[in-house]
Amino acid sequence: MKTIDDRLATRTTRMNASAIREILKVTQSGDILSLAGGLPAPEAFPVDIVKGICQKVLEENPVQALQYGPSEGLGPLRQALVEYAARLGISASLDEVLVFTGSQQVLDLLGKLLVNTGDNVVVENPTYLGALQSLNAYQPNYIPWPTDDEGAIPDALEEILRKNRVKLIYAVPNFQNPTGRTLGLERRRCIARILVQYEALLVEDDPYGRLRYSGTDVPTIKSMAPDNVVYLSSFSKVLSPGLRLGWVVAPHEISRWLVIAKQGADLHTGSLPQAIAAEFVAGGYLDRHLSVVLDLYRRRLAAILEALECHLNEVATWTRPQGGMFVWVTLPAVLDAEEVYWKAIERKVAFVPGKFFHTDGVGNSTMRLNFSNTHEDRLGEAIERLAGSIKDVAA
Repeated sequence: MKTIDDRLATRTTRMNASAIREILKVTQSGDILSLAGGLPAPEAFPVDIVKGICQKVLEENPVQALQYGPSEGLGPLRQALVEYAARLGISASLDEVLVFTGSQQVLDLLGKLLVNTGDNVVVENPTYLGALQSLNAYQPNYIPWPTDDEGAIPDALEEILRKNRVKLIYAVPNFQNPTGRTLGLERRRCIARILVQYEALLVEDDPYGRLRYSGTDVPTIKSMAPDNVVYLSSFSKVLSPGLRLGWVVAPHEISRWLVIAKQGADLHTGSLPQAIAAEFVAGGYLDRHLSVVLDLYRRRLAAILEALECHLNEVATWTRPQGGMFVWVTLPAVLDAEEVYWKAIERKVAFVPGKFFHTDGVGNSTMRLNFSNTHEDRLGEAIERLAGSIKDVAA
């Protein structure tokens, strides 16, 4: 029998194990303080609420919750999401709202539907690593979209679109993963105008938009250029990642093809998680739960920023996000953050080196720190250990 290597499709040459997942394996030791994964705080999970909802769902409509369901998603959840999207300024019909097995599935299916080998795909630089993993199998040519302290630069996008035929654009405008930056209103307006002018298609990934701890909400790009944007969100950060529920508002032609692709992938997303989420949204639990989550994460963000100021003030610079789960740290260019990572593991603290979020080989002196999954009382200790690791490498 031939080895598996002789049987693999050529597309697997671009498929690699998740760098973050591999890093997280190292952090499973109970004595490591992890600033690595983008994990919600377990103590924020609404366990009692979900218990009550499960009982209600299984008493009132057990067949719908346990039977096969429509590929588009359960009707009650989609209707709840139509109303929820309207609160975000997104006008959508029921046909345009679809439910998926995590937002990661949407990215994979969009790649399957839209990207041929060698097609140009524009991604923020740096960008969400999971998006790259979803698209890599379809062998795109990535064009990095330059960013600055205010996020993605509209003029740079226009220049890219003027010079290249682009199949897809991907961005995380709110509290971006990995940098924590948020695109301001004027930049969003400029990007919307550019999308319409060049008839371009943007995937607006918004898993963190409701996790705002200060400042004011900014309208979605989808609300400004509805025919040119696929709006993507998730229940992972506001309810539970274990439910594996993502949802999308897409132009009708794209949503129709997404349903066809999903039918070939998994028929439909689990009915019981959808039924739970439908009651969670329609029953008014989401807003009450979010107030608890925001209070918790607000304290943790303040704690990590205070610790950075205390221990890294003369060594590094960092973003000061108004929400989300991440702080982006930039070290002096002579330092390699991956080398710092291994020193940090020796000191029992972990993070994600920033180079994994870039498509052009840069970012060696950057790192992503997650604060949502570490108690505020221990964030100071984690940053102190990290500072020691940086000094080890610098020495």
